[in-house]
Parts: sequence; C-alpha cells; structure tokens
Amino acid sequence: MLSGGRKEYKVKDIAVFEEPERLKSVLGRLSWEILTLLGENDMYPMEIAKKLRVHEQKIYYHIRKLAKAGAIKVVREEGKKGAIAKYYRASYPAFGVELPFGYQKIRRITAPTVDDKLKRFFSPLLKEDGRFDGKVVVGSPEPHGPFKTSARDGHYASYLTFFLGQLATLPEDFAIKLDVDLKVEKEERNNLILVGGPGTNLITQELNRFLPIRFNMMPSELGFLFGGLVSEKTGNVYTRDTVGVIAKVPNPWSDENRIIVLAGNKAVGTKACVIAITKFWKETLGNFDDDKKFATIIQGFDLDGDGKVDSIEILE
Repeated sequence: MLSGGRKEYKVKDIAVFEEPERLKSVLGRLSWEILTLLGENDMYPMEIAKKLRVHEQKIYYHIRKLAKAGAIKVVREEGKKGAIAKYYRASYPAFGVELPFGYQKIRRITAPTVDDKLKRFFSPLLKEDGRFDGKVVVGSPEPHGPFKTSARDGHYASYLTFFLGQLATLPEDFAIKLDVDLKVEKEERNNLILVGGPGTNLITQELNRFLPIRFNMMPSELGFLFGGLVSEKTGNVYTRDTVGVIAKVPNPWSDENRIIVLAGNKAVGTKACVIAITKFWKETLGNFDDDKKFATIIQGFDLDGDGKVDSIEILE
C-alpha cells in the first residue's frame, strides 16, 4: 500500500487473505485486540491475558487460530518460572481482502516539479509523457577495443539511472548497453548517454572528434596515447585523472537525436561527471543552451578525506 503527500511517500505491506476461513480468525473482537497488542510489542500469552483481563485458556485458543492463519508469529522464546514462554508478534501491519477486479496501471511516482533546464538537457531522451527513449552505454568489463582495456567505470551508470528514475518511467526494453553491442547493432544508435572515456567506451571513442571538448588521442608506435582533454574554445589542456567532460551534442549517426557524454580521463573522472549531473546539476548546467553544442569540464574532489571523490568544481 502506498500513501503520502507532495513531499513524502510511505509504504506498508498488506497481508491479503483470499480464503474466508483465514479472515475469520482475524475479525473477531478478541482476536483483533490481541493483534493490536502484538503490533505494538512482542508478548507471550500469559502477558496478553493479564493485559486484556481475559482467562489465559481463551487467549491460547485465539493465539493458535491467529498463528495458523499466519497473522502472528513466534519471534523468540524465554524461560519463565520453569517453563518456556513463546513471544509473539503480528506478522503484518495491515490485512485485507482482494477481489478479482479493479487493477489500474500507474505510470510513475516522481517529484511534482522538475527543473525545466534539467528536462531540456535530457531531452529528447526523456519524453513529455515521462518515457525514457534512449540507451545508456557503458564500456565492456572484458578486454576489448584497440587498447584491449577492461572498463572499470561502468558501475557509475547505476548511480545515474537511480537519478533518471526520478524523471522517467522504467522503459520496456533494457536501457543499458555495452559499447561492444552498439558497435554491432548500429541501428540502435539513436538517443544515447555514454558513460566512460574513449579508452574504455568504444562509442565515446568514435564520437570524440565531434565533441567541443575532446580527448587528445595521439598516435604512437604502440597505438594511441591519451594526452588529456583539450578545449576547442579556450585551447586549455586538462590532464588530471579526476577531470572529465560532460557534453551534449547532435548524434552524427542520426541527426534528429542527441548524445550525452559523461567521460573522464580516468574512471575517477567519470565518477566526478556522474556526481556533477546527479548532485550538482544546477551548477553544472549553468551555461547550458539547448540550441548549441554543450560541453563543460568537471574536476572531482575528495572533501571529507576518505579517498573518494564526493564533490566537484566546474573548470570551464
């Protein structure tokens, strides 16, 4: 059962009795009084009898019926005056009867208001009706691509999807894809969110040349070397591991669609980008204009000194 107001939702489990005989065990006046007591505290039958001023045999009778119906359960046993006392507790905080009709579909539970700039940034991946129309692409954890790398930043997409769950309904199709799958299934390259830099995510590698702030992939005898992020606008070069880029650009493979990139020089830089868009999106999207290509440089910081990035700074 779900209830609540504008700012808070509360959930309660309900035991549904489909068999009338089980329900009878709960609906009697004395049974209900026992259930109410056991919903407040764990108690043993003699204690209940004293509390309700009812003969203990009567209490034992109703206890047996309630336990058989599954409405109460034994939670512990203790020695009492040479005997073993069983302490009972109500199994559920609510009981109900279900009739075979009346189901209704609910699309989503979401915040009543979502900032317009945030919605525009994730558009067209987030539709007006709340559907998520896109794929979140992470690098394969297996050695792959020209660098034979194993992605170590794909799990950051989980944190991102928790955030997106506030804005969109669960898609019918599985929305998370590995980069190696999209290399083959190019027809699925529509609206994308790419998580991870070009060293671990092959689709980010392909998109790199279209980014306003791109990764400097320098050819060498050993293949490519990474020389950090280079800004098209300022010419600045950012080489720290904790630095990453958040960008939104037109999809070069499908003009009407868009691609969002959250990618770091290293895995920790990708983490900083995910933190930036989920926790500090107002600051991160301060200069966002959906009529232009957007890109911003993010640097992660460890403010509490536990060795993990927990805050960000916008460098450009």
